[in-house]
Amino acid sequence: MSVQEGDVAPDFSLPASGGRTVGLAGMKGRPFVLYFYPKADTPGCTKEACAFQEALPQLGKIGIDVIGVSPDKMKPIEKFAEKYQLTFPLASDETHAVAEKYGTWVEKSMYGRKYMGMERSTFLIDRNGKVVKAWRKVSVTGHAATVMEAAAALK
Repeated sequence: MSVQEGDVAPDFSLPASGGRTVGLAGMKGRPFVLYFYPKADTPGCTKEACAFQEALPQLGKIGIDVIGVSPDKMKPIEKFAEKYQLTFPLASDETHAVAEKYGTWVEKSMYGRKYMGMERSTFLIDRNGKVVKAWRKVSVTGHAATVMEAAAALK
């Protein structure tokens, strides 16, 4: 199953960096960006996380929070957050349960070998818990700016 624009965002509750727990219930009444990334501290994921970190002041002005989700354990996530001073929550979805609900845990292929992995995807969720925008197979360059434009249009 894959989440589409207009769908109610699937519920979730995950442990996150800084000893936090993040979930849909805690975001009630607040729009937010939920993005899924394959692996902490890899080049593409670092670039994406840093771009969202840079966009935080502008996103904050329009009342948008950011949550990143990867299949990593908490320890590498904490190290990643610390290394790049990432202040928004990075959540651990080790069982891929949340990724599966959002349709981001997909079959991938590298060098002819098939395996399951996280598809880089982003969801913009409004204050009512509805998915207003979904980006699949995200290309990192310029992505945070695109998300910010869509978030600014939320009213």
